[in-house]
Amino acid sequence: MDLVLLKELNAERAARRAAILITDTADGAGQLVREGDEMSGALGEAIGRAFRSGKSGLAEIEGRELFLNVHVPPPRLVVIGAVHISQALAPMAKIAGFDMMVIDPRTAFATEERFAEVALHAEWPEDVLKNQPLDAYTALAALTHDPKIDDYPLAAALRAGCFYVGALGSRRTHAKRVDRLKEGGLSDAELDLIHAPIGLDIAAASPAEIAVATLAQIIEALRKRELAGGLSMRAA
Repeated sequence: MDLVLLKELNAERAARRAAILITDTADGAGQLVREGDEMSGALGEAIGRAFRSGKSGLAEIEGRELFLNVHVPPPRLVVIGAVHISQALAPMAKIAGFDMMVIDPRTAFATEERFAEVALHAEWPEDVLKNQPLDAYTALAALTHDPKIDDYPLAAALRAGCFYVGALGSRRTHAKRVDRLKEGGLSDAELDLIHAPIGLDIAAASPAEIAVATLAQIIEALRKRELAGGLSMRAA
């Protein structure tokens, strides 16, 4: 592999940005494509499918056999609130392939006994996210019902371009939340990206059912999201 391309690829991976290394199997020529790069035609379609699936493989484009080596950051799920929904969500998220983190400054809730084998931070979200910033391959679910805890990470998620932002609460609660966040400088277009009430509408009642609805909505958002640059991730 070209050492310059390898260095560029490693830089993208370290920054949690998606990239594809394209190698022509005939002559070994390589090209690095980053999410958001302008690509059109059959190659652009193949790249879009590869970014969507996250799987490497061969593609025949205009008589050339190309190997697409896909490097997509593992999706993360940051949950604000060490609540019952979060407890139910943790094993489901692991099975679905998400790295999950729970943040809650309330030490009575954020205990290792309640969240074994989960990255748990009994700190304020602003302190945690300062060192572990959100990004486009992160989903954020705010579940505490407490504006002092939820509002900051919601605003941070919108500004970071997280592929999913959801918040627990009724429509009335969310309307008040929107007013607060708007006062903080967020636009109507940004606030419209918040999924609230959180989760797909499956008439969920218990914490476990809400967790199922939330994870399903997160997966849908990941697989149907728009690539940077406007290329759709939606399956053809």
